[in-house]
Amino acid sequence: MRLGIMQGRLSIPVDDHIQEFPRIFWMSEFLKLPHLKLNHIEWLVTKNSFNKNPLMLKNYQLTSLPINSVCADNLVDERISDMKFLEKELAPICEGAINNGVLSITIPLLEESSLIDQTKRKEFCKNIKKISDRFPNKLSFTFEAELGIDELLEIVTLDNNYFVTYDTGNITSFGIDHKEYISKLTNKINNVHLKDRTFDAKTVPPGTGDTDFKTIFASLKEVDYNSTYTMQTAREKTGSETETIIKHKEFFKEIYNE
Repeated sequence: MRLGIMQGRLSIPVDDHIQEFPRIFWMSEFLKLPHLKLNHIEWLVTKNSFNKNPLMLKNYQLTSLPINSVCADNLVDERISDMKFLEKELAPICEGAINNGVLSITIPLLEESSLIDQTKRKEFCKNIKKISDRFPNKLSFTFEAELGIDELLEIVTLDNNYFVTYDTGNITSFGIDHKEYISKLTNKINNVHLKDRTFDAKTVPPGTGDTDFKTIFASLKEVDYNSTYTMQTAREKTGSETETIIKHKEFFKEIYNE
């Protein structure tokens, strides 16, 4: 099990945000990985950190760090389908990723960036293809989407380098059957966000929500999934982030190994 963590989850919250780039402690998170026996960190870019994020600064070299993907949280915006917005907010991340040896960009299509609307989805498909075509064979684009399976397939079948980040909590609260999701998207899933949610969309500590992890892990094993798992779990007691992640890791490992 190639298990890692979303950036920031091993640091105290920044400005009380659940998910924000850990400006001060980002390097210390990488130093903790061997002790925690974690494989990777999914790098985070947010609206608040965009201009000062080390990924886009030439004086940092991140090539030696175990980064599996860049999560472009700054794209959670109602302008997601607009070409000018993608030029400003996504293209620099692509260039920063390539410069630092990161091969994958995670694009969230949820909340304000939801593409449930068909017209908006078609416009996004047209414009994301213009961006990705600039980086042939250099980057994979992996979409974390709250969409029906068929609607998601409209996007990820546009290019061989388009994939799916399967967020277990989001799929639970969106009301999609996990076995069907995995079965129909088998060849496209290349990252799994491990998160527990209730059916009414509350993110909760692993094992306290409605996400059926036994079915999820069994289904992923059936299709020989062998790519990354990334913990994006609920925060618990501030100041005890390391202890929280150890507890969450043991929960997932126990179910996975059953």
